Amino acid sequence: MLLQGLVMGVCGTLLLDAWGYLLEKAGIADRPNWARVGRWVSHLGTRVFHDDIGDAPPHRHELAIGWAFHYAVGLAFGLIFALLVGPAWFAQPTFPVLWLYALVTIAGGWFLLQPGMGLGWALGRTPRPWKGRALGLIGHTVFGVGMYLPVVLV
Repeated sequence: MLLQGLVMGVCGTLLLDAWGYLLEKAGIADRPNWARVGRWVSHLGTRVFHDDIGDAPPHRHELAIGWAFHYAVGLAFGLIFALLVGPAWFAQPTFPVLWLYALVTIAGGWFLLQPGMGLGWALGRTPRPWKGRALGLIGHTVFGVGMYLPVVLV
């Protein structure tokens, strides 16, 4: 079950990345800047909330740190889901339960990562916060689909 949770997290994150690539190619949205996320992560030992993460001193490996953090969070979300639902869900998986969970996971971005990087609560300090929020909810739905697929296809 724990291995299934990890696989779910990786698959969800991979599908989310593919979705981001498609949105970028369609001119709908830019893909996340994982270097900026890596910079934020590299400063967590001294500071969580920044006015603008771009003003923080850069870290030599911030892009790698950002990507590693992105996948670590995806793995953690998959593992946490598996622990929450237990073997009964895996015996009879249903998408609505997973979809609700995937939508709830956006809270980490809205209330920690984004304000931590200086983007405001739920992107409130960005030029088009509702576009970002909508794309985030759609993205977390895609993440949920990616988590669901390895459970029902294997």
